Amino acid sequence: MEFNEKLQQLRKQKGLTQEELADVLYVSRAAVSKWESGRGYPSIDSLKAIAKFFGVTVDHLLSGDEVLAIAEENGRQKETQMRDRIFGLLDCGMVLLMVLPFFGQVSDEGVREVSLLMLTGTQTWLKCAYMGLTTGMSLFGLLTLALQNFDHSLWIKYKTGISLGLHVGLTFLFILSRQPYAGGYAFLFLTIKALMMAKNR
Repeated sequence: MEFNEKLQQLRKQKGLTQEELADVLYVSRAAVSKWESGRGYPSIDSLKAIAKFFGVTVDHLLSGDEVLAIAEENGRQKETQMRDRIFGLLDCGMVLLMVLPFFGQVSDEGVREVSLLMLTGTQTWLKCAYMGLTTGMSLFGLLTLALQNFDHSLWIKYKTGISLGLHVGLTFLFILSRQPYAGGYAFLFLTIKALMMAKNR
């Protein structure tokens, strides 16, 4: 009998719904559903909690192959969490453009460096685009950090793509509008993301 079948059997013997078991284990109902359908395995901590709650050993719950599968999945989850943390921090770091002098502004004395908040003499739509994308990236970074353990399929599927899309858009906007310092700053962070993506493949 596989882990998913054993878990389902133990849950039903206790007369619990998936939601009730999820509450006991402090996980989402979707996580319990995933485990019982054989689409994934719990983390080591959740596995220990399951064994303790049902009064069985971890060995009773798992076969040898399943132990390896759980170890692999745990490794993948840790990599994903680390990547999410770094992506979130890099996205939040874009807020520094608001206060650091990365933008060139033409004045009577020549070109001087100013922060995005102090930038004047730029077309309104362009400054709005700078502000919108910079704010959007920073907020998305905060969201990524806050929702690290959010287990919704759409969020899991699209969060990395959204982060990269915003970052590429902002980097190209800076480069095309001839803001080399801001463009270089954004490109540096984008390169770190690209290297992390390449490493995880």
